[in-house]
Amino acid sequence: QVQLVESGGGLVQPGESLRLSCAASGINFSVYTMAWHRQAPGKQRELVAVITTGGSTYYADSVKGRFIMSRDNARNTVYLQMNSLKSEDTAVYYCNAGGRFTTPILNWGQGTQVTVSS
Repeated sequence: QVQLVESGGGLVQPGESLRLSCAASGINFSVYTMAWHRQAPGKQRELVAVITTGGSTYYADSVKGRFIMSRDNARNTVYLQMNSLKSEDTAVYYCNAGGRFTTPILNWGQGTQVTVSS
């Protein structure tokens, strides 16, 4: 059974950092491009970052220079290091397989809530 489990969210103040994790099971993880998405209240889900099988990355303009996506194929896990967090980063964060121009491939996990507030 395919499963995505996101973790690492929380409540932080502006300027602080968080590291999100997403563990995948039931798939041949290493052959998939993976992505982080987020959905803020009242808004559509948006793509945040992508990492290819070769480790190349893409970031949305809104997070470029602040977020870093990485992957550990041995652990079937992707990470999102989020630095200099802003209130507008507040959202539920999800991972999925697929890249910039492809529909997310897998069923969505439960996500992890990130709240940035003073």
